[in-house]
Amino acid sequence: MSARYVIHHETEYRYDSVVSVSHQALHLMPPTLPYQRCHGHRLRIEPAPTHRVEEIDGFGNPLTRLEIDTPHRELLVAAEMDIEIDARTAAFDLDDSPSWEDAVAALAYRGGHLPTAAALDANRYRFESPYVRWNSDIAHFARAQFAAGTPLLRACARLMQRIHREFRFDANATQIATPVAEVLENRHGVCQDFAHLMIACLRSLGLAARYVSGYLLTTPPPGQPRLVGADASHAWASVHCPKHGWIDFDPTNDMRPGDGHITLAWGRDFGDVSPLRGIILGGGAHELDVRVTVVPVAK
Repeated sequence: MSARYVIHHETEYRYDSVVSVSHQALHLMPPTLPYQRCHGHRLRIEPAPTHRVEEIDGFGNPLTRLEIDTPHRELLVAAEMDIEIDARTAAFDLDDSPSWEDAVAALAYRGGHLPTAAALDANRYRFESPYVRWNSDIAHFARAQFAAGTPLLRACARLMQRIHREFRFDANATQIATPVAEVLENRHGVCQDFAHLMIACLRSLGLAARYVSGYLLTTPPPGQPRLVGADASHAWASVHCPKHGWIDFDPTNDMRPGDGHITLAWGRDFGDVSPLRGIILGGGAHELDVRVTVVPVAK
């Protein structure tokens, strides 16, 4: 079984003064994965870029680089994607995984033994990063779910469930740079915060965990129409399992991502995969407006 969606993601900047030069990096091209296929993708950029380069970033994500040297006071980046997603939550049993201690050991360097390509890749996600740092309180919070010998994925599911149960979603509680330790202390935040917290917990134990950005199909209240632009970007965590590879967990919704989660990019934390980031010359203060719409396509 699969599901198909058309996603519209618009980002608009309005500047107080003229921008003479703008350099932007976009993570707005969804990757092709074993469970995800991109049937169409289109970018509309106003003003039109002087130079545009498509490449792959250091984490394997499609990346678009733009240079705009046309003077402007507004910048619009509109992406449209046609994505098909396969169901993937029933592929295996959570208990069908090595113990979390064995997962840690599989990533450790052993003299005289060449690490596998998968282990080399996973090790990039084991350490602190700009938005994912931990302390003893975070490590203690994590260990409560990771009793000795517990299957890795079962323990991860328990951690996901605890974050969902004990933390309150509050869109006004945090900012992009809110430390994970503060999120743990105050017990509220948004999907980005909960993903960062789960990743910090897993890394504090020596596990490899990465940040996944994307989209989630949302359902309006009964009797209410779907509103154009009312959806939002989403984020969740992924842990490396020696037996199954990367396995996703969504602590915001207490679920293993399936055919309603569209993957856009992954990295160590949000800073690696921001949909749009850049440097401008001029501009002064600015206003930002982001509109996201996820539309199911009937088969």
